[in-house]
Amino acid sequence: MAVAEPVRASPRFRMPSVRLRGAAGVDVVGIVVLVVISFIALAAPWLAPHGTSESLPLGSFHAPTWAAPMGTDDLGRDVFSRVLFGIRASWLSAIIVIASGVLIGGIIGLTAGAAGGIIDAVLMRITDLFLALPGPLLALAVVAIIGPSLRNTLVAVAIVWWPWYARIVRAEVHALAARPHVDAAKLSGARGIRLALRHLLPGAFAPVLVTASLDVGNLVLTLAGLSFLGLGAPPPAPELGSMTARALPYLLGHWWIPVFPAVGVFVLAFAANLAGDALQDIFDIS
Repeated sequence: MAVAEPVRASPRFRMPSVRLRGAAGVDVVGIVVLVVISFIALAAPWLAPHGTSESLPLGSFHAPTWAAPMGTDDLGRDVFSRVLFGIRASWLSAIIVIASGVLIGGIIGLTAGAAGGIIDAVLMRITDLFLALPGPLLALAVVAIIGPSLRNTLVAVAIVWWPWYARIVRAEVHALAARPHVDAAKLSGARGIRLALRHLLPGAFAPVLVTASLDVGNLVLTLAGLSFLGLGAPPPAPELGSMTARALPYLLGHWWIPVFPAVGVFVLAFAANLAGDALQDIFDIS
């Protein structure tokens, strides 16, 4: 007598492009570094021993000591305190531009991928137009027109920073639109915004998060470069790029004044890339 095989439940649908897995030791280090940098950026007003414009009794061009771990600059200001505030300004500025790029690009990419047809074609041609423009040169032109300041620099960079996210979100949404769970949602009555937000957009979360974390390092370098060229916040604002640029004449005689702000830029870019690699490994983006 034949024995009937047990009925197996059909496996629940899972997106094949992203698999969450445990974090390795290097990944943990990357996440910890990201948390530490974020804490320093937020707590800089309390961590800095002196104000950014305060002249110390040590005087100008004082070499690093216990009283001033990174020495003093040409005006007698504490370089350590100014680097902390520079890290805060660069990190938060990068987060603001990334957030605006994800928001604008996410809306455009979600609309293009979910709507398809002529809407998709028009939005992607606009995106291609921005991608074809040289981003740094366009940012330089915008800042030169509206004037050098940190706010204007952020606006200029944000104008050219969203197309990549639009492309990523559109590609993920377009791929997910043909998946069985989306067809099931359509059969159950999901349409329009509900379908896009609940069944399409979540699939793009992991790739966008990883891209944004890796992008922070590039953005920190871009903002520091614009500040180095004098297109950031005007002095005496503590910005890492402008601090390095203004202190270059002292490189040979008083090396600590330009070197420590430059090291701050390197640490920010390195920490962002380390955290991005960690997130990429954790989400196992294939």
